[in-house]
Amino acid sequence: MTETANESPQQATPRSRDLHDFSADELSSAYAAGTLNPVEAAEAVIERIQEREPELNAFYRWDPQDILQQARDSADRWRTGSPRSAYDGVPCSIKENISRAGIPKPSGTALPDPPVPSGNAPVTDRLLEAGAVILGSTTMPDWGMLSSGVSSLHGVSRSAWNPAWTTGGSSAGAGSAAAAGYGPLHVGTDIGGSIRLPGTWQGLATLKPSAGLVPLDAPYTGRAAGPLARTVGDTVVLMELVARPDPRDYTSRPFPPQQWSAEPADPAPLRVALQLDAGCGEAADPEVLAAVQAAAALFEEAGAVVELLPPFIDEEMLHGLDEFWRTRSYADLEELKPEHRELVLDYIVRWCSRGAGVSSSQTIRNFHCIGRMQQAPARAVAPYDVVLSPVAPMAAFPAEQPMPVPDPERTMAHIGFTVPYNMSGHPAATVNCGFTSDGRPIGLQLAGAVGNDAELLRVAAWYEAARPESSTPDWTALA
Repeated sequence: MTETANESPQQATPRSRDLHDFSADELSSAYAAGTLNPVEAAEAVIERIQEREPELNAFYRWDPQDILQQARDSADRWRTGSPRSAYDGVPCSIKENISRAGIPKPSGTALPDPPVPSGNAPVTDRLLEAGAVILGSTTMPDWGMLSSGVSSLHGVSRSAWNPAWTTGGSSAGAGSAAAAGYGPLHVGTDIGGSIRLPGTWQGLATLKPSAGLVPLDAPYTGRAAGPLARTVGDTVVLMELVARPDPRDYTSRPFPPQQWSAEPADPAPLRVALQLDAGCGEAADPEVLAAVQAAAALFEEAGAVVELLPPFIDEEMLHGLDEFWRTRSYADLEELKPEHRELVLDYIVRWCSRGAGVSSSQTIRNFHCIGRMQQAPARAVAPYDVVLSPVAPMAAFPAEQPMPVPDPERTMAHIGFTVPYNMSGHPAATVNCGFTSDGRPIGLQLAGAVGNDAELLRVAAWYEAARPESSTPDWTALA
């Protein structure tokens, strides 16, 4: 094993230039074999971050010296035969709204005196207990209520594929960090698509887990924390580390133990639904539909029974949810001092200010829309092993644009395929399934039964391995 603990990031060896692309399993195997140590991997990731971060703006907080110290500690554990887990020393980033003790949580806003948590979120604790090297906190838009990387605090975060394109959001920095090769593991959060939208627009493998499977420090209806990565294998690793009960999350469910594996499932016995119309929001672009239909055809060719699934939510449900969120965010805005309200992104202020005019009775009706949305997927998905659909109706839009349909007066038009599974608690994964004619990634969403996350990822792994080369991201093109 080469000892490089005293080297600076600028002194990384030529071999380390490719290490930032290693998967979690590749790093783990190399550490165990003694052919690589965590310091070398950390140096390579730091070098990669320094190379791309000035353009991508994926991190809110990161400290190269802290990363190196964590890596040295991990290298010592491997040297003495006492790693905390098989993934001790593997680099991982955490979205800024997931608590890290002593690290401010501004949630994307430029408001002064952001809260500073005194303790870690369960996800953070699980990663530290496994010995992961925490790279830092990744960016998000104001209050996580945009599907882009536009923030009053951070400015604009940009796609690793093309800085002119959106990151997706609200796990904006996590998406770009994963796509750019800032190590293999990245944690985001998702309340309407905030893990899966960066996934589709940056060619990633992701998972919005079943409700209550990954414990949260701030649970809320629809909210989940989960992985963004270049491969399904890395999403499996991250779930293995963080999907563990924690008494701090009162929404945790007593799921049976998951058998986490990236071994591809056999598609032949599967009953597969194909949904091409969300029933609300924007209609899917033809190129998006074509890519998703081609993915479904692969399942059918492999022996799966594929049936078309009609829409199971409608515009009224989506509008009610959107208006409920506006009312909730306006309540947060109303708590601020007048001079501080001006610091929140103008688009967010305009979006949530409509909540000021929503009556109490209408708020209850909107809440009931959420209840209807919770029930609808449960009925629609029950007969199937997996539901295939687009992740979003459109491909990536300009980085400076706050939303794909940039009108704060309009109901969110791009989350019709994603948000039902937040409300119902079903797991939903994404895998890249194609590209537009101008090279923008297109994601396939795979949804499954509540609590069946491990098996859903095995189905995703099958598609990832079976998809044609033309649908497979070439990560070397991002070098």
